[in-house]
Amino acid sequence: MKVIEHLERSTRTLISFEIIPPKRGGNIKQLLQVLEDIVKFNPPFIDITSHAAEVVFEETAHGTQMKIKRKRPGTLGICALIQNKYNIDAVPHVLCTGFTREETEDFLIELHYLGIDNVLAIRGDDSDYKKPIKFGRSINEYAVDLIRQINSINQGRYLEEGLLDPQPMDFCIGASGYPEKHFEAPNLATDVRNAKAKVDAGASYIVTQMFYTNKLFFDYVELCRKEGIKVPIIPGLKIITSKTHIKTLPKNFYIDLPNELADEVEAAKPEHVIEIGVEWTARQVEELLNKNIPAIHFYIMQHSKPVKMLMNKLKI
Repeated sequence: MKVIEHLERSTRTLISFEIIPPKRGGNIKQLLQVLEDIVKFNPPFIDITSHAAEVVFEETAHGTQMKIKRKRPGTLGICALIQNKYNIDAVPHVLCTGFTREETEDFLIELHYLGIDNVLAIRGDDSDYKKPIKFGRSINEYAVDLIRQINSINQGRYLEEGLLDPQPMDFCIGASGYPEKHFEAPNLATDVRNAKAKVDAGASYIVTQMFYTNKLFFDYVELCRKEGIKVPIIPGLKIITSKTHIKTLPKNFYIDLPNELADEVEAAKPEHVIEIGVEWTARQVEELLNKNIPAIHFYIMQHSKPVKMLMNKLKI
């Protein structure tokens, strides 16, 4: 079933999760345990991240050397596992960065063969590695371009012309939203207009970047509605579980943490941080539930303990 159908048919706020595949050559057992933990909360869909190759810098006897780190595999296989073993709809992330339009088309065809009806179309994190584009290949520069490509395939229009009886697909396309604006946007109003362009290009819903002050989300939704965006907007939340989060989350995701939260984490013993994070997110969730939000999306990656603590606290 499509994400948008889950949202339209539900009479309550849905709970969904986002996970990340193991590192290249890693063990999948931890992720399987995470899945066993979160399926107990009956999520209608689970997002699975995708990853491109990237550059890493390593110190060697000859000085700092650049190394190309190959992409993290597993997205396609995990999608098949989630849909066939757990009967939960998988939402793989489809990226612009690090992939050609031709590779994207191949990936979408594979997803279609597996009976996967949903994708989240995002540009992806920028990196120092610029993948060489071979002659005859092309790229999607922005998420809106990627959404247009997926929408074209939904209408049976492929990159290769002259295909015999090309079949249309029927992907439900999700897009990203930024309550504190995308870091490259000059202001929030411009960013909301960019979100509107993604909806006009074919996105059926928006899921937001994490935030820690609900007013940011409510204000963002209001701005989107004024801009003419009518699709469901799903808030994304992440539980703070370590002291390093108060530095890495603002740096990596271009968000602000409330003074109260940052100060409390900074003053706490490391073993108590997860309790602080769960308590803060619980208050966020309670307020969101009271506003009849269509769904709440949790970024859990490969750690289910915090969200289990949260769900038990909320009696969900």
